[in-house]
Amino acid sequence: MPSYIFVAGGVISGIGKGVVTSSIGKLLQSVGYTVTAVKMDPYINVDAGTMRPTEHGEVWVTSDGGEIDQDFGHYERFLDLDLPKMNNITTGQIYKKLIDDERAGRFLGKTVQFIPHVPDEIRRRIENCARGFDICLVEIGGTVGDYENIPFIFAAKNLALDNPSAFVLLVYLPTPPHLGEMKSKPAQHAIKEMRQLGVDPEFIVCRSDRRLDALRREKIATYQNIRTDHIISAPDVGNIYSMPLVLEEQGVTSLLLKKLGLKPGKTNMGGWRKAVRRMSKPKATVRIAFASKYVDVGSSRLPDAYISVNEALKHAGARLGVQVGITYLDASKLEPEELAPFDGLLVPPGFGSSCVDGKIAAIKYARTHDLPFLGICYGMQLAVVEFARNVCGMKGAHTTEVDPKTLYPVVDILPEQRKLLESSAYGGSMRLGSYPAVLRRGTMVRSFYRRKTVSERHRHRYEVNPHFVQDLEEHGLVFSGISPDQKLMEFMELPGHKCFVATQSHPEYNSRLMRPSPIYLGFMRAAAAKN
Repeated sequence: MPSYIFVAGGVISGIGKGVVTSSIGKLLQSVGYTVTAVKMDPYINVDAGTMRPTEHGEVWVTSDGGEIDQDFGHYERFLDLDLPKMNNITTGQIYKKLIDDERAGRFLGKTVQFIPHVPDEIRRRIENCARGFDICLVEIGGTVGDYENIPFIFAAKNLALDNPSAFVLLVYLPTPPHLGEMKSKPAQHAIKEMRQLGVDPEFIVCRSDRRLDALRREKIATYQNIRTDHIISAPDVGNIYSMPLVLEEQGVTSLLLKKLGLKPGKTNMGGWRKAVRRMSKPKATVRIAFASKYVDVGSSRLPDAYISVNEALKHAGARLGVQVGITYLDASKLEPEELAPFDGLLVPPGFGSSCVDGKIAAIKYARTHDLPFLGICYGMQLAVVEFARNVCGMKGAHTTEVDPKTLYPVVDILPEQRKLLESSAYGGSMRLGSYPAVLRRGTMVRSFYRRKTVSERHRHRYEVNPHFVQDLEEHGLVFSGISPDQKLMEFMELPGHKCFVATQSHPEYNSRLMRPSPIYLGFMRAAAAKN
């Protein structure tokens, strides 16, 4: 029988439920237990695939083609697991299933109601995800008190009646600048909100800008009738990968195992600790420029739009013992000469026509100035466009995503994708999930991966047009990775350049702290050598 740990959040969103959930899972995994993780999202979208990065941050893609909230990436990076898309449960999925079943007559004439059918369907899905694992971590999206996540909390409460379980509530303790004192009242209100739903949180994880002091800990414990050692401090840390170590210092692993009735054990975090130490004591800083589209939201910056790319660079930096200094340059205003101080250029994923000219100009600068370059997905497509225009002489060459009437459609949409778009099926029109590529012998990409065949995840509609491949290669471009059927160009590079590589895939989704992505590592090694 699996044990369950439910993690909910209070006070405000965005306080780090995903990192804390992943950190707890990493600690339990290091003891020797098999762990999986489930993300429950209260939005009515069936998945996160149609959401704007400026609204919801990055969309995470699973190996089997799921499009999920960015917290899912933390689970996979910390636990080093390839989790399936079924481990994401949304309100949209639940109601769609119930309505489809009702229309098909599967309820045999019964009245379909919120109670019991919605929580029952949520419970069924959680149990299906937990099957075969010792412990299932379940993150409840949103904030306690939101009416949207009430059915998920009901389902968690129902599961806890029949299974060993623990409820963890993540709360925020602000320190108003005019007071200089950490305030616990918002946390107390969040605990009260959860209890009003019939759930008594057994562990309170306190997020704050500094470590929780004894006074605040005692106050929460006394006023909320919770054991003092179950009040856990989770202060801001410069490196999210140190969070498991912060939690372990407070005995979180043994406390949770005791609550679940599981055999205690000693955590084995030696390798993880060494990697974190390398990140905290870098030999040098490598300056990477992002030619970005998703930069600002109002007066705020939005690094979450590229979180997996950021983390992949950090993983490579940790392996090399260098710090990664990332600068987001608004590609709509970018002047190529701005790239001169940097050690490398990365053109990240994106969609649409905005900022394209700035990105192409940046790519040209990297190509002609021997600046290490890595293009991801759209970054590879625009690198092909730039090469076609400026090396092959194809004036006006473009992707048909931006210019459907270009005379040189060097990047175009697949016929099967076009059919889906014509039927307005935008939620399922992309090449999603893991696909293999055969790497060409003697190429830089092959030297990065050190194997003939690789499998990376994808999320895109457009491809390099096979009609132009021969012309591009005759002018010096090398497609160093191709699909097994020889139809899809998966990797490209320029011989003789310090490092000019790009891929149609998203290798960042497979990057881990202890196992960095080979192409990101190769790019970072070249950038560090320039430093």
